[in-house]
Amino acid sequence: MALEEYKKKRNFAKTPEPSGDKPKGAKSKDQAFFCVQKHLASHLHYDLRLEWNGVLLSWAVPKGPSLNPADKRLAMHVEDHPIEYGDFEGVIPEGYGAGIVMLWDQGTWEPETDDVDASLKKGDLKFRLKGYKLKGSWVLVRTRGYAAGRSGAGRDADSGRSWLLIKHRDDWAGPIDITTFAPLSVKTPDADLADILAADNPAIWRGNPPAKGGDTGQMFQRIIARALEIQHANQRSSAPSQAVPAKRTATKRAKIAKAGKRASR
Repeated sequence: MALEEYKKKRNFAKTPEPSGDKPKGAKSKDQAFFCVQKHLASHLHYDLRLEWNGVLLSWAVPKGPSLNPADKRLAMHVEDHPIEYGDFEGVIPEGYGAGIVMLWDQGTWEPETDDVDASLKKGDLKFRLKGYKLKGSWVLVRTRGYAAGRSGAGRDADSGRSWLLIKHRDDWAGPIDITTFAPLSVKTPDADLADILAADNPAIWRGNPPAKGGDTGQMFQRIIARALEIQHANQRSSAPSQAVPAKRTATKRAKIAKAGKRASR
Protein backbone atom coordinates (compact mmCIF):
# COMPACT_ATOMS: atom_id res chain seq x y z
CA MET A 1 0.00 0.00 0.00
CA ALA A 2 2.90 2.36 0.72
CA LEU A 3 3.88 2.45 -2.98
CA GLU A 4 0.36 2.57 -4.41
CA GLU A 5 0.55 6.26 -5.39
CA TYR A 6 4.06 5.80 -6.81
CA LYS A 7 2.90 2.97 -9.09
CA LYS A 8 -0.33 4.72 -10.08
CA LYS A 9 1.60 7.69 -11.49
CA ARG A 10 3.95 5.64 -13.71
CA ASN A 11 3.82 3.45 -16.80
CA PHE A 12 6.64 0.96 -16.25
CA ALA A 13 6.48 -0.14 -19.88
CA LYS A 14 7.84 3.30 -20.77
CA THR A 15 9.84 4.50 -17.78
CA PRO A 16 13.17 2.97 -16.68
CA GLU A 17 12.34 3.73 -13.04
CA PRO A 18 12.16 0.70 -10.73
CA SER A 19 8.66 -0.64 -10.15
CA GLY A 20 9.20 -1.68 -6.55
CA ASP A 21 7.72 -5.13 -7.25
CA LYS A 22 10.95 -6.78 -6.17
CA PRO A 23 11.85 -4.89 -3.01
CA LYS A 24 15.44 -4.82 -1.87
CA GLY A 25 16.62 -4.91 1.70
CA ALA A 26 17.95 -1.95 3.65
CA LYS A 27 20.99 -0.23 2.16
CA SER A 28 22.84 -0.36 5.46
CA LYS A 29 22.58 -2.78 8.33
CA ASP A 30 23.55 -0.15 10.88
CA GLN A 31 22.00 3.04 9.51
CA ALA A 32 19.22 3.90 7.08
CA PHE A 33 19.99 4.98 3.53
CA PHE A 34 19.40 8.45 2.11
CA CYS A 35 19.91 10.03 -1.28
CA VAL A 36 19.31 13.28 -3.13
CA GLN A 37 18.45 13.15 -6.82
CA LYS A 38 18.81 16.18 -9.05
CA HIS A 39 15.81 16.05 -11.37
CA LEU A 40 15.36 18.27 -14.41
CA ALA A 41 11.75 17.82 -15.49
CA SER A 42 9.14 20.55 -15.99
CA HIS A 43 11.43 22.44 -13.60
CA LEU A 44 14.73 21.74 -11.88
CA HIS A 45 14.47 20.42 -8.34
CA TYR A 46 16.22 18.12 -5.88
CA ASP A 47 14.50 15.06 -4.37
CA LEU A 48 15.51 14.23 -0.80
CA ARG A 49 14.76 10.60 0.10
CA LEU A 50 15.07 8.98 3.53
CA GLU A 51 14.75 5.24 4.00
CA TRP A 52 12.11 4.36 6.57
CA ASN A 53 9.86 1.32 7.07
CA GLY A 54 10.84 -0.30 3.79
CA VAL A 55 10.36 2.73 1.51
CA LEU A 56 12.04 6.02 0.71
CA LEU A 57 10.17 8.95 2.24
CA SER A 58 10.48 11.73 -0.33
CA TRP A 59 10.48 15.52 -0.47
CA ALA A 60 10.95 17.67 -3.59
CA VAL A 61 13.18 20.66 -2.81
CA PRO A 62 12.88 23.23 -5.64
CA LYS A 63 16.02 25.22 -4.82
CA GLY A 64 18.00 22.30 -3.45
CA PRO A 65 19.54 21.84 0.00
CA SER A 66 21.41 24.75 1.56
CA LEU A 67 24.27 24.55 4.06
CA ASN A 68 23.32 27.98 5.40
CA PRO A 69 21.13 27.68 8.54
CA ALA A 70 19.51 31.01 7.62
CA ASP A 71 18.00 29.44 4.50
CA LYS A 72 14.61 27.76 4.90
CA ARG A 73 14.17 25.71 1.76
CA LEU A 74 10.67 24.68 0.70
CA ALA A 75 10.37 20.87 0.63
CA MET A 76 7.16 19.42 -0.81
CA HIS A 77 6.29 15.98 0.59
CA VAL A 78 5.63 13.64 -2.35
CA GLU A 79 4.78 9.95 -2.74
CA ASP A 80 6.97 7.27 -1.14
CA HIS A 81 9.48 5.63 -3.50
CA PRO A 82 10.84 2.05 -3.50
CA ILE A 83 14.19 1.42 -1.85
CA GLU A 84 15.83 0.54 -5.17
CA TYR A 85 15.05 4.04 -6.45
CA GLY A 86 17.98 5.21 -4.34
CA ASP A 87 20.39 3.96 -7.04
CA PHE A 88 18.44 5.32 -9.99
CA GLU A 89 20.07 7.67 -12.47
CA GLY A 90 18.95 8.09 -16.05
CA VAL A 91 16.40 9.50 -18.47
CA ILE A 92 12.62 9.31 -18.08
CA PRO A 93 11.53 9.67 -21.74
CA GLU A 94 7.87 10.59 -21.31
CA GLY A 95 4.95 10.78 -18.92
CA TYR A 96 5.11 11.62 -15.23
CA GLY A 97 8.48 13.12 -14.28
CA ALA A 98 9.81 13.10 -17.85
CA GLY A 99 13.33 14.48 -17.73
CA ILE A 100 16.83 13.66 -16.50
CA VAL A 101 17.61 12.23 -13.07
CA MET A 102 21.07 12.51 -11.53
CA LEU A 103 22.13 10.75 -8.34
CA TRP A 104 23.52 13.92 -6.75
CA ASP A 105 24.27 12.60 -3.26
CA GLN A 106 23.85 9.46 -1.18
CA GLY A 107 24.88 8.02 2.16
CA THR A 108 23.25 7.12 5.45
CA TRP A 109 21.08 9.00 7.90
CA GLU A 110 20.12 8.62 11.53
CA PRO A 111 17.29 10.28 13.44
CA GLU A 112 17.95 12.73 16.24
CA THR A 113 14.71 11.73 17.88
CA ASP A 114 13.54 8.64 19.77
CA ASP A 115 10.38 8.18 17.70
CA VAL A 116 10.59 8.90 13.98
CA ASP A 117 6.94 8.11 13.27
CA ALA A 118 5.78 10.46 16.03
CA SER A 119 8.12 13.18 14.72
CA LEU A 120 6.77 12.76 11.19
CA LYS A 121 3.21 12.96 12.47
CA LYS A 122 4.07 16.06 14.47
CA GLY A 123 5.85 17.58 11.48
CA ASP A 124 9.25 18.11 13.09
CA LEU A 125 11.90 15.55 12.09
CA LYS A 126 15.47 16.16 13.22
CA PHE A 127 18.14 13.95 11.65
CA ARG A 128 21.83 13.62 10.80
CA LEU A 129 23.20 12.99 7.32
CA LYS A 130 26.42 11.23 6.34
CA GLY A 131 26.67 11.74 2.59
CA TYR A 132 29.32 12.76 0.10
CA LYS A 133 28.04 16.34 -0.02
CA LEU A 134 25.49 16.72 2.78
CA LYS A 135 26.58 16.07 6.34
CA GLY A 136 25.67 16.99 9.88
CA SER A 137 22.40 17.88 11.55
CA TRP A 138 19.22 18.93 9.69
CA VAL A 139 15.51 19.35 10.33
CA LEU A 140 12.35 18.96 8.25
CA VAL A 141 9.51 21.11 9.60
CA ARG A 142 5.98 20.96 8.27
CA THR A 143 4.39 24.33 7.58
CA ARG A 144 0.85 25.43 6.77
CA GLY A 145 2.02 28.38 4.73
CA TYR A 146 1.73 26.78 1.27
CA ALA A 147 -1.84 25.52 1.74
CA ALA A 148 -3.11 28.48 3.77
CA GLY A 149 -3.68 30.66 0.71
CA ARG A 150 -5.62 28.00 -1.15
CA SER A 151 -9.25 26.92 -0.96
CA GLY A 152 -11.46 23.98 -1.84
CA ALA A 153 -9.99 20.74 -3.16
CA GLY A 154 -6.61 22.34 -3.79
CA ARG A 155 -6.23 23.23 -0.15
CA ASP A 156 -7.17 19.73 0.98
CA ALA A 157 -4.78 18.17 -1.52
CA ASP A 158 -1.83 20.35 -0.44
CA SER A 159 -2.51 20.20 3.30
CA GLY A 160 0.45 18.66 5.07
CA ARG A 161 2.65 18.52 1.97
CA SER A 162 4.56 21.74 2.57
CA TRP A 163 7.68 21.41 4.73
CA LEU A 164 10.90 23.37 5.23
CA LEU A 165 14.38 21.82 5.02
CA ILE A 166 16.83 23.64 7.32
CA LYS A 167 20.49 23.02 8.14
CA HIS A 168 21.38 23.16 11.82
CA ARG A 169 24.44 25.12 12.95
CA ASP A 170 27.38 22.73 13.25
CA ASP A 171 30.80 22.07 11.70
CA TRP A 172 29.16 21.19 8.35
CA ALA A 173 27.19 24.44 8.02
CA GLY A 174 28.51 27.35 5.97
CA PRO A 175 27.91 29.95 3.24
CA ILE A 176 28.93 27.69 0.31
CA ASP A 177 26.22 27.08 -2.30
CA ILE A 178 26.65 23.30 -2.36
CA THR A 179 24.49 22.79 -5.48
CA THR A 180 26.80 25.08 -7.47
CA PHE A 181 30.04 24.03 -5.76
CA ALA A 182 29.37 20.30 -6.27
CA PRO A 183 26.95 19.93 -9.22
CA LEU A 184 27.99 16.51 -10.56
CA SER A 185 26.84 12.91 -10.08
CA VAL A 186 28.11 10.68 -7.29
CA LYS A 187 27.25 7.58 -9.33
CA THR A 188 28.80 8.36 -12.72
CA PRO A 189 32.21 10.06 -12.27
CA ASP A 190 32.33 13.65 -13.56
CA ALA A 191 28.88 13.34 -15.17
CA ASP A 192 26.49 16.25 -15.44
CA LEU A 193 22.94 16.21 -16.84
CA ALA A 194 24.18 16.43 -20.44
CA ASP A 195 26.48 13.43 -19.95
CA ILE A 196 23.60 11.39 -18.52
CA LEU A 197 21.37 12.32 -21.47
CA ALA A 198 24.17 11.61 -23.97
CA ALA A 199 24.54 8.08 -22.58
CA ASP A 200 20.85 7.52 -23.36
CA ASN A 201 19.06 9.14 -26.31
CA PRO A 202 19.28 12.95 -26.58
CA ALA A 203 17.37 12.94 -29.89
CA ILE A 204 14.11 12.02 -28.14
CA TRP A 205 13.57 15.66 -27.11
CA ARG A 206 15.08 17.49 -30.07
CA GLY A 207 11.65 18.83 -31.07
CA ASN A 208 9.56 18.30 -27.95
CA PRO A 209 11.48 18.61 -24.65
CA PRO A 210 9.67 18.23 -21.29
CA ALA A 211 9.85 22.02 -20.83
CA LYS A 212 9.84 24.53 -23.71
CA GLY A 213 9.55 28.00 -22.24
CA GLY A 214 11.33 30.06 -19.62
CA ASP A 215 14.62 29.27 -17.94
CA THR A 216 13.88 25.53 -17.78
CA GLY A 217 13.16 25.37 -21.51
CA GLN A 218 16.40 27.18 -22.28
CA MET A 219 18.27 24.84 -19.94
CA PHE A 220 16.84 21.82 -21.76
CA GLN A 221 17.88 23.22 -25.14
CA ARG A 222 21.45 23.76 -23.95
CA ILE A 223 21.65 20.30 -22.39
CA ILE A 224 20.14 18.56 -25.45
CA ALA A 225 22.55 20.35 -27.79
CA ARG A 226 25.55 19.47 -25.64
CA ALA A 227 24.38 15.87 -25.21
CA LEU A 228 24.15 15.48 -28.99
CA GLU A 229 27.68 16.88 -29.35
CA ILE A 230 28.99 14.44 -26.73
CA GLN A 231 27.24 11.52 -28.40
CA HIS A 232 28.55 12.43 -31.86
CA ALA A 233 32.09 12.87 -30.51
CA ASN A 234 31.89 9.46 -28.85
CA GLN A 235 30.65 7.88 -32.06
CA ARG A 236 33.52 9.41 -34.05
CA SER A 237 36.13 8.27 -31.55
CA SER A 238 34.77 4.71 -31.58
CA ALA A 239 34.50 4.46 -35.39
CA PRO A 240 36.71 1.74 -36.97
CA SER A 241 40.05 2.89 -38.32
CA GLN A 242 40.33 3.47 -42.06
CA ALA A 243 43.93 2.24 -42.09
CA VAL A 244 45.01 0.12 -45.10
CA PRO A 245 45.25 -3.60 -44.20
CA ALA A 246 48.79 -4.72 -43.43
CA LYS A 247 48.83 -7.38 -46.18
CA ARG A 248 47.79 -4.87 -48.84
CA THR A 249 50.40 -2.38 -47.59
CA ALA A 250 53.16 -4.99 -47.74
CA THR A 251 52.18 -5.95 -51.33
CA LYS A 252 52.20 -2.31 -52.38
CA ARG A 253 55.63 -1.79 -50.84
CA ALA A 254 56.97 -4.87 -52.68
CA LYS A 255 55.68 -3.53 -56.01
CA ILE A 256 57.29 -0.15 -55.39
CA ALA A 257 60.62 -1.81 -54.50
CA LYS A 258 60.47 -3.98 -57.65
CA ALA A 259 59.73 -0.97 -59.81
CA GLY A 260 62.65 0.85 -58.23
CA LYS A 261 65.04 -1.96 -59.12
CA ARG A 262 63.88 -1.93 -62.75
CA ALA A 263 64.38 1.81 -62.98
CA SER A 264 67.93 1.57 -61.66
CA ARG A 265 69.07 -0.90 -64.33
